[in-house]
Amino acid sequence: MTDKPTNFEKDYSDDGFWDKCKKYAVTAGKEAMELALKMYYSARDPDTPTWAKSSIYASLGYFIAPIDAIPDVTPVMGFIDDYGVLTLAVGTVAAYIKKEHVEKAQQKIQDWFE
Repeated sequence: MTDKPTNFEKDYSDDGFWDKCKKYAVTAGKEAMELALKMYYSARDPDTPTWAKSSIYASLGYFIAPIDAIPDVTPVMGFIDDYGVLTLAVGTVAAYIKKEHVEKAQQKIQDWFE
């Protein structure tokens, strides 16, 4: 893997991530939000290797990008591409998603959805 950031990795920001989460959590659904949050918490962990953080930030950058394959404002279908990208990224970095990351993500999902 190269050290050059992808376009979507450059699109990532913490503020953009949290803004997107707050605005579209219900529309994106619990599953997509939980994937995004697991990876967010893993990327914030100093033990996660740089290559994994790059993959995570690229997928989260795609998630928050205003323009992607299917516009997020499209009812129902708008987050299918985001979910696919997040699922692929989770599969790539799964070894670095710790129990504590999962628990934080689940707590945030519970706060938002229940």
